[in-house]
Amino acid sequence: MSSENRTSVPNSLNEHWMPFTSNKDFKANPRLITEAKGVYLKTHHGKTQIDASSGLFCNPLGHGRKEITEAVTKQLDTLDYAQPFQQGFGGSFELATRISKHTPADLNKMFYTICGSTAVETAIKIAVAYHRAKGNAHRFRFVGRERGYHGMNIGCVSVGGMINNVKTFASILMPGVQHMRHTHLPEHKFVSGQPETGADLADDLERIATNFGPENIAACIVEPIAGSTGTLVPPKGYLQKLRDTCDKHGILLIFDEVITGWGRTGSVFASQEFGVTPDIMTMAKATTNGVVPMGVVACKDEIYDAVMDASPMGSVELFHGYTYSGIPVAVAAALAVQDIFEKEDIFERAKNLAPYFQKGLFSLQDLEAVDNIRGYGMMGGIDMKLNTKPGKAGYETFKACYEAGVNFKATGDCLIIAPQFICEEKHIDEIIDKLRTGITNYQKNQKN
Repeated sequence: MSSENRTSVPNSLNEHWMPFTSNKDFKANPRLITEAKGVYLKTHHGKTQIDASSGLFCNPLGHGRKEITEAVTKQLDTLDYAQPFQQGFGGSFELATRISKHTPADLNKMFYTICGSTAVETAIKIAVAYHRAKGNAHRFRFVGRERGYHGMNIGCVSVGGMINNVKTFASILMPGVQHMRHTHLPEHKFVSGQPETGADLADDLERIATNFGPENIAACIVEPIAGSTGTLVPPKGYLQKLRDTCDKHGILLIFDEVITGWGRTGSVFASQEFGVTPDIMTMAKATTNGVVPMGVVACKDEIYDAVMDASPMGSVELFHGYTYSGIPVAVAAALAVQDIFEKEDIFERAKNLAPYFQKGLFSLQDLEAVDNIRGYGMMGGIDMKLNTKPGKAGYETFKACYEAGVNFKATGDCLIIAPQFICEEKHIDEIIDKLRTGITNYQKNQKN
């Protein structure tokens, strides 16, 4: 079918193998999105939905931003592609400078990738390259965390801790990876913000270091707030304890801020919100407002300098990169996003809206089918009570809410809620009202 004659509803659903989807169920009753503008989506049935999860945390500035469309179009007309190896173009350097004005402390060096998964994969490689450059090639082990999500490449899955993502591919994962316990405790039920208890769970890193030798560990990687698994907020003091243990043993601390980066917590990055600075930080999603795939790895100057100094002039210092690393169209979108951040004071707007959102989110705890709610800033997780088998309640509630006019992502039995930063209070009210309707309808369906 030519692009001129393409319609919003395809002739066939058979050829597309969809990601993270029950393909058989979907193709029996498809859910197709045909339009998006601001905080709203339109389905192929012509129904309007409100976007309650910013796509996949990646559209905080709303859909259909003309500033981004115009910047991308202009860039394509001027320079559609430039090789990123041994040559470049000015925009990628400008973007790196602008990002460095927001990153904490001396995380001033930016390596471009093509998504969050490749950003994490790159962070893993940079950690290994750094230790090798410092004469510590024996540091090969990594420490991740249960229920962590870092993407779907092999390195990402290895350090991640979501069981369904791991079990099929267990035979090909990275060796030498250990996992700390997750931070969600029974006493954290219906706690808004950071729990008071649980900081001692960070002692797992010291235990792992003792068991396997701290001199063998390259890095510890965590999401400041575990997002994809359902907004697991770190207990007070937890992240600082990880930082202290890493400093004690010369272990690099990597923060995966693919979800929390660019305002989701109310601060630009969660590392600033919680007052703990990592050595390496990943970002993606909101970097381009989800319009063009892009990932970024921010590194401390010390790490970059060590890798540079270990190689003679004229040689490639890091044998790593991608065809689409920092390509013009992605950079153009990201620069336009930076302009919007500044022009509309987006981070302050998110911080100011967060309390209203959290209040609305926790108002749903009276619903019978709701087992737990967690939240921080402009993100939240609603756990549904188990319905015969894991994942069923979440999926059935997602479908009921979809019909009620609210769109979001469900992970297992958790509903992931992350409104766009351009929302007004009336939009938050609409999200909460439609969530209540959808969850209530799910409850009724279970009783019939």
